[in-house]
Amino acid sequence: MDRNYVASSNIASIGYDEATETLEVEFLNGSIYQYYNVPAGLYQQLMQEGAKGRFLNVYIKNAYPYSRV
Repeated sequence: MDRNYVASSNIASIGYDEATETLEVEFLNGSIYQYYNVPAGLYQQLMQEGAKGRFLNVYIKNAYPYSRV
């Protein structure tokens, strides 16, 4: 999955696959997580958000199934 680098204090890059609704997040510590069933609209909100880490924690982290890649 292609990821885009973002300006964040704890996230390095974010990618999204619309066909499978999979959000992929690479953190600055090198860990990569995939979050499943994330709607495209929520991904778009995340990418527009100034505080991406906070948005991820509030709206995605405990609301969608995930796995570490």
